[in-house]
Amino acid sequence: MNPQVLEKPISESTQSITLYDVSWEKFEAIEATLDGIPGVRLVYLDGTLDIMTPLSDEHEKGKSTLGRLLETYFLEKDIRSYTCGSKTIGNIKLGGRKEPDESYNLQTNKDIPDLVIEVVVTSGGVNVLEIYRRIQVPEVWFWRRGQLSIYCLREQEYEQVDRSELLPELDLELLVRCANMQDQYDAVLEFRNALRKQ
Repeated sequence: MNPQVLEKPISESTQSITLYDVSWEKFEAIEATLDGIPGVRLVYLDGTLDIMTPLSDEHEKGKSTLGRLLETYFLEKDIRSYTCGSKTIGNIKLGGRKEPDESYNLQTNKDIPDLVIEVVVTSGGVNVLEIYRRIQVPEVWFWRRGQLSIYCLREQEYEQVDRSELLPELDLELLVRCANMQDQYDAVLEFRNALRKQ
């Protein structure tokens, strides 16, 4: 069966293409064909493949700003952490694979990240939370249009929560306010100074 295609233009600089009925072997062949093309991101789950390109400035700014703020928090609060970045996670056995936008381990370095951050500028046909559920990522954060949504894995399902379970003392209002600042350097300084006053 040939893959079905659904193309969704997002903006002049970004588009998402969703392919359906893609076997794992076809996915790996497409991945190999696109290897080395800058900005292409692939997300695969149970025969559905999202191809997104290129990554927008909004995506990259959101990802890097949140990452810098979190790393500042870890250092200021003496939380042992390890940046996993966008290391690809998942495999054929799980039926899915994805590169997180950012990911972290807390306390010890592990194969599966404790915390994943996804910056959503475009959307495709793959249920990203289902991939992370199968991989057993404890906490997933979505940054979308200047807002943060947090999902914690509870009894094999994700539940949206108001506060991080991994970082329960993190002031999310402060984090979101700083993440929405125009200047990344100023955002990190303001965040750090606010943490030192707590």
